[in-house]
Amino acid sequence: MFTNTDVSMQNKLKIINDPVHGFIKIPHEILFDIIEHPYFQRLRRIGQTGLLNLIFPGATHTRFHHALGAMHLMFTALETLKQKGVKISEEEEKGAMLAILMHDIGHGPFSHALESMLMDDWHHENLSLLLMNKLNEEFEGQLSMAIEMFQGKYHRKFFNQLISSQLDVDRLDYLKRDSFFTGVSEGNINTQRIISMMNVCDEGELVIDAKGIYSIENFLTARMFMYWQVYYHKTSALAEFLLVKILERAKYLISQGAELPATDNLKYFLYREKSAATDEDIERFTKLDDNDVIQAMKEWQNSDDFVLSYWCQCVIQRNLPKTIISSHPFDQEIIKEKIKKSNELFGIDNGNELVHEIKRKLFPYHAEKQPIYLLHKNGRRTRLHESEDQLLSGLIVNKTTRYILMFPRDISRLDS
Repeated sequence: MFTNTDVSMQNKLKIINDPVHGFIKIPHEILFDIIEHPYFQRLRRIGQTGLLNLIFPGATHTRFHHALGAMHLMFTALETLKQKGVKISEEEEKGAMLAILMHDIGHGPFSHALESMLMDDWHHENLSLLLMNKLNEEFEGQLSMAIEMFQGKYHRKFFNQLISSQLDVDRLDYLKRDSFFTGVSEGNINTQRIISMMNVCDEGELVIDAKGIYSIENFLTARMFMYWQVYYHKTSALAEFLLVKILERAKYLISQGAELPATDNLKYFLYREKSAATDEDIERFTKLDDNDVIQAMKEWQNSDDFVLSYWCQCVIQRNLPKTIISSHPFDQEIIKEKIKKSNELFGIDNGNELVHEIKRKLFPYHAEKQPIYLLHKNGRRTRLHESEDQLLSGLIVNKTTRYILMFPRDISRLDS
C-alpha cells in the first residue's frame, strides 16, 4: 500500500491498456518521466509504418505504441530470466527498459524514409543517441546505464542483445504489432512463447532453450513473410520511394530559388546546408513530425513544378504510379520506352523523373553476423541453422533481392 507521502510515485506507476499486449505496467518512476517528455510524446505523431496505410488501411499505429510495447516485452523477458536464476539488479532492469523505450526516439517523419533527406544521412539510431544524451543531462545521469546498453557496450552481453540483435524485443513487438494493425496474420508470432524460451548461458550471452527451436524458426519465417508481404510490398516500397523523391525535388527547387510553402520547422531543413548537427538542428528536429510533411504535400500539389505537383498528387490523392515486380533488374530498353511515353503523355522532356527502378533486398537470417544459439540441457550450445532439429533455418540464410519498376499509370493508354 502507498501512503499519502507516496502520492507522486503512485501517480507515475501507471497501467496502460495496449491493443496488442493487453495491460502494460510502468514499474519505475523514471520510465513515466521519459514517456511524459516532449521528445517522447512526439512519437505519437510519427507513424510506425510510414505510408503503409495506403495499402493496409488499419496500419495507422505510431512509434509511441511500438516503444511502449517493446518496453513491456523487455520487462517480461527480464522477469523470465530472473525466474531462471539470472541475477538482474533493479538498476539494470531500469536501464534495459529505458534503453528500449527510447530506442526510436530519434525517428524522423515517416520513419526511415526521410532520414537522409532531412539530416544528411544521420541514421535514426545516431539521433536517438544524441537525444538520449540530452535527456541524460536533464535527468542528472539517470540514463547512463541505458545509453551504455543501447550502444551495445554493457559488460553483460545479453542486455545489449535484448535491445539489438536478430532476436531482440524491438523485433518481437513490431512484428506482432504490425501484423495486428495490417491484418496480415503471417506475422502474428507468439511473443510469450519465444520470451519463455529465452535464457542466458555461462558466457553471459542470450540463448534460446533448445526445445524452443520451432518457435524461433516460426519467428524468422514470419519476419521474412512480413517483409515481402508488407514492408517490401511493391506499393509500400513505391510510397516510401515517392516520399524521398518529393523531399529531394523540393530541396532541389529551393536550391534553384523557388519558394515553397511549408511549416517553419520543415522549411528549416529544406533550406539547411550540409553540416554537422547543431543545437538548433536538434531543437528543430524534435518538433518535426508526419504532420509537417503531409501539410507540405497538400500544398505542393499545386506547385508550378510538374514533377513535384505530380508526385504529391500521387500520394495525397492515392493515385499511385503503376508498378511491376521482378527478381531480376529490368531491361534498359523497357525503362527508356516508359520514359519516352511519359514525355509524350504529359508533354514534358524530363520523363526520366517519373520512371524509376526500386531495389529491395532482405537477409532473413544472418547466420554469421548475429547467430542465434540454442542451449541444450547438458549446457552445450549450437547455432540455430546447424541444429539437427532445424527445419527451415538452413533455407533462409541467403539474401533475396526484388526489383520494382514504377511509371505513370496513365501511359498504358498509349498502348491501346
